[in-house]
Amino acid sequence: MLDVLIVGGGPVGLFLGSLLAKRGLSFRVLERRDSPGQHSRAIGIHPPALEAFREVGLTEPLLAEGLPITRGMVMGEKGPLGELGFGTASAEFPFILSLPQRDTEAVLRRRLAELVPGAFCPGVDVLELREEADCMYVTARQNGRPLELRARYVIGADGWRSRVREALGLPFPGHLYPDKYLMGDFPDTTPLGHTALVSLTGDGVVESFPLPRQSGSEPGRRWVVHTGDQLSGAASALELTEMVARRTGLHVPAAECRMLSAFEVRRHRAPGMVRGRAVLIGDAAHVVSPIGGQGMNLGWLDAAALAPLLEQALAGGRADWRHFGRTRLRSARIAGRQAELNMAVGRPVGARAQRWRERLIEKVLLSPTAEPLLARAFTMRWL
Repeated sequence: MLDVLIVGGGPVGLFLGSLLAKRGLSFRVLERRDSPGQHSRAIGIHPPALEAFREVGLTEPLLAEGLPITRGMVMGEKGPLGELGFGTASAEFPFILSLPQRDTEAVLRRRLAELVPGAFCPGVDVLELREEADCMYVTARQNGRPLELRARYVIGADGWRSRVREALGLPFPGHLYPDKYLMGDFPDTTPLGHTALVSLTGDGVVESFPLPRQSGSEPGRRWVVHTGDQLSGAASALELTEMVARRTGLHVPAAECRMLSAFEVRRHRAPGMVRGRAVLIGDAAHVVSPIGGQGMNLGWLDAAALAPLLEQALAGGRADWRHFGRTRLRSARIAGRQAELNMAVGRPVGARAQRWRERLIEKVLLSPTAEPLLARAFTMRWL
C-alpha cells in the first residue's frame, strides 16, 4: 500500500514526486512513455515556480541550465513601440527563465532519482481506477504485462487527455480557438541577446524568445508566428522564416531549423479537481493557451499547493480539499483570460485597426505605472 500514486511523469508529476519525497511519503510516478519526449513547446519558467522549486533543491540546477529573459521588446510595423522589463516582478528572480521542456524534465527526473531511486516508473499505462473505503485500486499494464497497485490517493498529472480524469467520469468542457501558430527553433542570428521580441503586424504577431546554449551548439532562438490561413499545406521551416522576414525584416536560417511544430490553441477546465481519493492537477484539470507560457507553471503551483494537503490527510488531519480546488481553478481562470487577451492582441487586423493598436500599446508601455503591473502579470506574480 503506497501513500500516493502519481499518474503522469511529465514536469508536473515529477515535481510533485520530489515534494512528496521531501515529506517522507511513499509513492510512485507512473509514466506511459518508455523514453523521454524530445518535442518541446513550453520554455518559460516563471518566478513563482523558481521559488517553489527551492524546497526540493531544484532552483539552482535549473538556473544553471537555463537562460534568463530579462525584458521584452514590442515592435510595430514601423519601429519600436516600447519595452517591458521584469525587474519589478521579483527581487530574487527578475526574469523568466528560458529552458526547453525536455531539458527541464531531465533536471526534474535526475532530482527525483536522487531523492528516491526507482520512484519513476516508465512504460506504465493506467487502465482503470477503483475506489474502496480506504484506498484506490489501480489496474495498469507495464510493458504488456498486467499490474495491480494500491494507494491511499491517486493524482492525475497526465495531461489534457488524462486517463485518470476519464476513469473518474469527469467532463472536460472547453473549446478550440480559431488561432493557429507555427513555431520553430533556430540559431540566434539577431542582436537581441536575452531580450524577447513581440512584433505586432497587420498579418499577425511574431514572437521570439532566446534559448540557452546547448552542448556544442551556438545560442538559439524560438520563433512563433500567428499563421491564420497563410500556410500552403504541411508546415515547413521555409514558410516560417519567410513570414518572419516579411513581417519583421529579420533573417532566420531555414536550413538550420532544430525543431518545427504547427499548433492550435484550446481551453478546457474540469468542474472540480478532487473526486474522492483522486486529485487532478496541471493540464489534466485545466488547459490554457500556451501563448504567454503559463500552463506548465500553473501545474507546478498546483503541485506545490497539493503536497502539504496530502501530507496532512495521510497523517490523519483534515485537509481542506474544497479550498484547494476552488483557489487553483480560480488561478486557471485568470490565466485563461490573460492568454485570451494575449492572443487577441496578436491577431491579424486591417490597417486602421493596426494603427489604433500600435498607438494604444505605445501609450501603455510608456506609462510609468503600467510597467510594474505588466511585469507582475507576465511573470505570474498574481498567483
